[in-house]
Amino acid sequence: MKTNYYNQTGEEVLVKLDSSLDGLDSAQIKERQAKYGPNVLESKKHTTLLQKFIAQFKDLMIIILMVAALVAMFAGEVSDALIIFLVVLLNAVFGVFQEAKAENAIDALQEMTTPYSRVRRNGTVMQVKSDEIVPGDIVLLEAGDIVPADMRILSSSSLKIEEAALTGESVPVDKDAAVITEENPPIGEQSNLCFMNTSVTYGTAEAVVFATGMQTQVGHIATMLDEVDNSVTPLQKNITHLSKVLTILILVIAVVIFVFGVATGRETVLDMLLTAISLAVAAIPEGLPAIVTITLALGTQTMAKRNALVRKLPAVETLGTTEIIASDKTGTLTQNKMTVEQLYTDHQLVSAEQIKVSPDLRLAQIMILANDSQETPEGLVGDPTETALIQYYLDRGMDIKQVQNAYPRSNSVPFDSERKMMSAIVDHNGQAYLMTKGAVDEILQRTTRIEDNGEIRPITAADKEKILATNKDLALEALRVLGFAYKPLTTEQSQAEATSENFENDLIFVGMIGMIDPQRPEVKDAVSEAKSAGIRPLMITGDHKDTARAIAIRLGIIAEDDTAGVITGRELDEMSDEELKQNVAKYSVYARVAPEHKVRIVKAWQSHGKIVAMTGDGVNDAPALKTADIGVGMGITGTEVSKNASDIVLADDNFATIILAVREGRKVFANIQKAIQYLLSANLGEILTLFMMTMLNWSIFAPVQILWINLVTDTFPAIALGVEKGEKNIMQRKPRGSKSNFLSNGVGSSIIYQGILEGLITLGVYWLAIKFPVHTTSAQIHADALTMAYATLGVLQLFHAFNSKSIHGSIFTKETFNNKYFNLAILVSAILLAMTIFVPAFNSTFHVTTLDLSQWGIVLGAGFLLVIIVEIVKFFQRKFIYTEE
Repeated sequence: MKTNYYNQTGEEVLVKLDSSLDGLDSAQIKERQAKYGPNVLESKKHTTLLQKFIAQFKDLMIIILMVAALVAMFAGEVSDALIIFLVVLLNAVFGVFQEAKAENAIDALQEMTTPYSRVRRNGTVMQVKSDEIVPGDIVLLEAGDIVPADMRILSSSSLKIEEAALTGESVPVDKDAAVITEENPPIGEQSNLCFMNTSVTYGTAEAVVFATGMQTQVGHIATMLDEVDNSVTPLQKNITHLSKVLTILILVIAVVIFVFGVATGRETVLDMLLTAISLAVAAIPEGLPAIVTITLALGTQTMAKRNALVRKLPAVETLGTTEIIASDKTGTLTQNKMTVEQLYTDHQLVSAEQIKVSPDLRLAQIMILANDSQETPEGLVGDPTETALIQYYLDRGMDIKQVQNAYPRSNSVPFDSERKMMSAIVDHNGQAYLMTKGAVDEILQRTTRIEDNGEIRPITAADKEKILATNKDLALEALRVLGFAYKPLTTEQSQAEATSENFENDLIFVGMIGMIDPQRPEVKDAVSEAKSAGIRPLMITGDHKDTARAIAIRLGIIAEDDTAGVITGRELDEMSDEELKQNVAKYSVYARVAPEHKVRIVKAWQSHGKIVAMTGDGVNDAPALKTADIGVGMGITGTEVSKNASDIVLADDNFATIILAVREGRKVFANIQKAIQYLLSANLGEILTLFMMTMLNWSIFAPVQILWINLVTDTFPAIALGVEKGEKNIMQRKPRGSKSNFLSNGVGSSIIYQGILEGLITLGVYWLAIKFPVHTTSAQIHADALTMAYATLGVLQLFHAFNSKSIHGSIFTKETFNNKYFNLAILVSAILLAMTIFVPAFNSTFHVTTLDLSQWGIVLGAGFLLVIIVEIVKFFQRKFIYTEE
């Protein structure tokens, strides 16, 4: 029977679930995890290795090849049949390996993107993975959290939850703990319940879990994570489409070869059928989609090691096209940690590093005593500005406790935003003092005296003018400025009510400090790298315009003389969308902006056809993250809402990590391009060779020869090209743009001319072997010629794999052998190819003869000739066409 928890009080629900406000104990948690299982929505289960293996044989071309093997066996060509079966088997094993590897990479990625929740267990608040939550758990919710399970609210404060994932209603609904007396209210009116995968937009709450996983209201809805990696990516669709087009073309050529061969009486119908089928299967790049998937998946793992967690595979490819990166300032471009940088005392402004600190200095005393931060075993706790003042002295080895114990606080006047200051009343050896910190201009209005080199004298207009001028200069350098003052109190004054009127007057000005949230040290170089890569970095902040401008200059986002590059949120509000679209290219810094401005900024850039990456960490950032081509969430400060709206999550909240991810995205795309260029040009070479052999009435390759070359010299190098290291100049190239594809940037033309070259060189070696034979009998001459052509085609493809390591770059560099997997793939392929000729037992199986040194010289020379010709073409391409390469 279903329990209607909304009709029961919180106490009744806790009793029903055998829980309490202190949460579950360890034994209960273990028991319930065993009973209810993980708190996840069931997704498509992975297939077993056996199922993956069987699935490899469902491909039409593989079925045709299996039929061909059976035909060959019945025709008495047992060795041919065995080789065909072996090739099919090895292809299946390789396919299973690729699928499993990609699946494991995606599983690891999903594990890294599992959200966390705060729960109370054994009376202690802790953070646990949301999939470990069980019925009876007490969950603490706050704005930005994703609700991890179905829960009954026990207490709340101004709680609002957005339930669009469940009800379709995008407006957040008010929630509270009050009992609902109505029977069977609609889900949207169950105001004391919150449901899995909805999001908290405002307020806080404590709630008890009553349903997890598939037992929740949204058990039938696929989660965002399920959608991330199981869908076919645009890249895979493009590759699949390319494969289909090539398949049709190749099948047409195979039919032509079969018909022509039979019509001219070249071979028997059976032999020509086997040849045509073998050519089709060998030439169709059926492995391309798998290579793309595994390259992308491995790319995501590499990014994860560098703190960029890619939640959606297409994002890897999109990263390579990114032209605009709009980043939050605090915590991403900066350290999100206020630091004292300048001190002004005794009419002098000095670097904070140069000051010799002492507990006897009045400025040090005020900074430490007019301060509400607390020291705990976990570190300093309190307002970031105040903790920075204490940290400044801790970093210099000063005993803070000594000052605090010597000047115990007796009372205080708390900070408020109107007067912009706070004061502490302390006692030292029977003398009471007022210690005050706050905005410099406000403190100066209440100051009558100044401490100057240990002497106290009346403050003059010139003193104030110099202090205010210094204050302005520091503010223009993006420093937050605080002023410090004090005064001794009489016994009567110290006993008065702690109000600003009673205390904060007739102050003695001591000095001021300039503080800053310093830029991350690596960000300036990252900004420079982004610019050299043709990417425009933008800074978005809620800070004052002058502060934003100063930080942007420090980071190199704008030049020092750029006065027009900064715009405020208020100025944005005064612009129409059309005006922003026309002027958006002028601005690199957005100050005093709210999260809702981000969507307008993204759309304005996108209207110019730009690919935009946008960072965000708050609930209100989610629309902008979804609107951007690449939404970048923050792993440390980000809310669950912002993370789930993102394509990438930065584990370290660091702008430099985005640039590393862009580099990796470009590398992944380039590697897929290399694999495509290699495979398609090799396949074109095979097709052209066999087609011309048929047309010229020459001897043609046996099916086993074609299949062996396809298996040995195509597969292994192509996979290895997928894990190539990025080329050195990859971040000096401009973004390739949204309209580019895998055949762009000269790849398509390279495939054509290199494939034709392979075919012509192979045919040329066959012709040379006939014209300048080693043997005398016609049968031996033709057998040698075919063997040399077979060896040449294999060697050409191995040499060509080196050509494919760079689309336009030369292979004669020290980086040519920097990929150990590639080197191993070439070595293994060369050995397997050579074995068919050097091992006598294999000669009859592969229809080859033993070659002498001169013949091998021609074969290897032909392979190197391809390298020389391609290098010459690349040289002219670099000089006249692809100059940025």
